Amino acid sequence: MRRRAFGRTGFESSVVGFGAWAIGASWGEVPEDDAMAALHAAVDTGVNFFDTADVYGDGTSERLIARLRRERPEAEMFVATKAGRRLDPHTADGYTAANIEAFIGRSREDLQMDTLDLVQLHCPPTDVYYRPELFEAMDDMVDRGLMRHYGVSVERVEEGLKAIEFPNVASVQIIFNAFRLRPAELFLSEAARRDVAVIARVPLASGLLTGKMTAKSTFASDDHRTFNREGEAFDKGETFSGVPFDVGLQAVEELRALVPDDEPMASFALRWILSFEQVSTVIPGAKNAEQAQANAAAGSSDAPPAEVMSATHEVYDRLIRPHVHHRW
Repeated sequence: MRRRAFGRTGFESSVVGFGAWAIGASWGEVPEDDAMAALHAAVDTGVNFFDTADVYGDGTSERLIARLRRERPEAEMFVATKAGRRLDPHTADGYTAANIEAFIGRSREDLQMDTLDLVQLHCPPTDVYYRPELFEAMDDMVDRGLMRHYGVSVERVEEGLKAIEFPNVASVQIIFNAFRLRPAELFLSEAARRDVAVIARVPLASGLLTGKMTAKSTFASDDHRTFNREGEAFDKGETFSGVPFDVGLQAVEELRALVPDDEPMASFALRWILSFEQVSTVIPGAKNAEQAQANAAAGSSDAPPAEVMSATHEVYDRLIRPHVHHRW
């Protein structure tokens, strides 16, 4: 497993991390034994970066990672969690120092960590990025030892660009994959210039880029791919990267011809993201050990050749761009 500098934090992250949304909630039922097997398999393959949030299963995901830390005390782990989505309503005015500190307190309990490695504001409304007093409060929480670093998880490129104007924002988590290319136009280079870590989330476009879905695919009622296709529960861009399902299937069929015969399409999709050196880590989810092992394999593979990269861009421009490019 290759590693890259995680911005200016001094930490070197595995290029493939573990996205722990799926083992918490909103991806159908995942038995706890399967979730723990996935986490252990990730550690065994060299993964040292784990991304979670306080709202993933109302703390379930954080508590599973706490269990992993107990069971693998010898393993190096960097745990990134998120705060803010507990607000109801989820408005910019709710992002106060007191509320965020309360959320952090709960995460410290669920993760069983006195000092959290990284706390990310969890896709807050855009107005939050224009409230410097909140970022000053985050600085104070770092000074008081509640967390070592803080960052943001964003929906839009513009939010990421605004966030990194604050000097102590250590990381930005953003949707970036072969169906969401806009971050590569400006954001990635600006993040690198400011030595800000980049976490690429939704790397497989909610499973579309695994190549395993068809027009007949169905999902459980508690799976966001059933209940959030039009943004009914949260931002539409979180589900299939905002791409209409039928369009995504068409694009996948065209991309399939670019994938080596002996490689799973998911691995190809992860290698594609990691070809961008500005990406610190990519965080696919895994519901079982086999998925975790398959994800990790991309972390020791080379980038696709230039002609393949160019061909994926052509598919994006022709099929995907009209649906997502200027929205996020």
